[in-house]
Amino acid sequence: MGTENLITAGIDEAGRGCLAGPVVAGAVILPEEYDLPGLTDSKKLDEAARDRLAVEIKKQAVCWALGVSRAQVVDQINILQATFRAMGRSVLHLKVKPQMLMVDGNKTIPAPHLNGVAGFRQEAVVKGDLKIPAISAASILAKTFRDKLMVQLAKRYAAYGFEIHKGYGTKVHLDALKEHGPCAVHRMTFKGVLPEKKKAKQERMCLPGI
Repeated sequence: MGTENLITAGIDEAGRGCLAGPVVAGAVILPEEYDLPGLTDSKKLDEAARDRLAVEIKKQAVCWALGVSRAQVVDQINILQATFRAMGRSVLHLKVKPQMLMVDGNKTIPAPHLNGVAGFRQEAVVKGDLKIPAISAASILAKTFRDKLMVQLAKRYAAYGFEIHKGYGTKVHLDALKEHGPCAVHRMTFKGVLPEKKKAKQERMCLPGI
C-alpha cells in the first residue's frame, strides 16, 4: 500500500536547543487541497509570517495538536526522550488517527511514547520541515505556541529576557544567568545554566541510589 493513500500527519518540534522553557511538538494532518502560500520551515519565516500561517493552518487542517515536555521533564529523561514524549503526545491528541507519521529529523518516535498504540507507520525525514508541507505546518504551530509561552514566562521571570531570545543561549541570556542564576523554568542539565561545580553536584543528585 503506497503512503500516498494513507492519512498522514507531519510532526516537528520547537525549543529543543533552548536553555529554558519546554520543548513543544506539533502534529498536523492537512487536507488534499489547501491554500497556505509561503508554507515552509518555521525558522525561515519571520514572526508575522509564522503568526499569519498559524491561523490559516488551524483553519484549514483536518486536525492539529500540540504536545509539551516541561524543563523539569527534559532534566529527568534527557532532551531526546523529552522531545519524543512531546511528539507522542501531539500524535495521540489528534482527533483523527493518522496511519502514517512523517517525523522531522533522522529518528522516528519510539513506541513507548505512543503509549504502545498500534497502527502507526513512520518515516523520519531529514530537513522534512523544508520538504513536507505537513511537517512545515507542524513546525509553525509548535514554534508560535512556544514563542508566545516564553513571552508569558518573561512576565513572571523578568530578569532573563525570555521575550527577546525565547530561552535560547544568547549572550543576553547567558549574562543574565551569571548575574541571577537559573529560575524554575531553566533546564538545569544544559551547559551554561548552572556554574560547573553546581552542575556536577546536580548530576550526582540525579543518579539512582544517590
